[in-house]
Amino acid sequence: MPLEKLTIWTEDFEPIEARFNPERYTVSKSVQIAEIGILGLDSPVQQYVRGQTEKITLELFFDTTEFGMVDNVTDVRDHTGPVYQLTKVRSDTHAPPRCLLMWGESGKLFSFGTSINPWCLLETISQEFTLFSPGGVPLRAKLNCTFREAWTIDEQLFETPRHSADRTQVCMLESGQTLSDLAWKEYGDPALWRPIAEANGVRNPRTVPAGTRLQIPRLAERER
Repeated sequence: MPLEKLTIWTEDFEPIEARFNPERYTVSKSVQIAEIGILGLDSPVQQYVRGQTEKITLELFFDTTEFGMVDNVTDVRDHTGPVYQLTKVRSDTHAPPRCLLMWGESGKLFSFGTSINPWCLLETISQEFTLFSPGGVPLRAKLNCTFREAWTIDEQLFETPRHSADRTQVCMLESGQTLSDLAWKEYGDPALWRPIAEANGVRNPRTVPAGTRLQIPRLAERER
């Protein structure tokens, strides 16, 4: 079986192939927790605030001594430069490019845990040059890279299930507000106005007057 090389694909689908595969990589994720002090309790209550994006940290090794160390040397930065450029802002998007990490049988994507979203950004990179030609050309380098998963708003709205509260709520329709507006506010999806209409016996959603009290039913799962 041929050796599969770790490859970084940019948004333009330009491949950057590692000279050598990493020996290991680390996946990390954290959540933001707020401490809420309650009078009379020995310890504060831990309140979940929001999740943080996952990260993959790995080390890439580059060596060009196979091409010679004296005559016709190959600068290792010719190989590390494209990786380093992933932190640079592009003129067309005004942001660094998103990329895909691909490695393994048939080019399996890194998927950052249980998420099906494979896109990421190169968050940090450091280059260490450890061998030089007699003329001072760097020939060997190690790159310490951290990639952070990168979602667009549309991808998060599509991927993340959005549930209503555990119990039925009651809301008052405000002036100028429609059932679609209410569905966006409560469920995060304006297309989910029908469950509200059905729960309140509304036949024509355009004729519901402002001030009407409406039940907001709990949704078992987001409709796709």
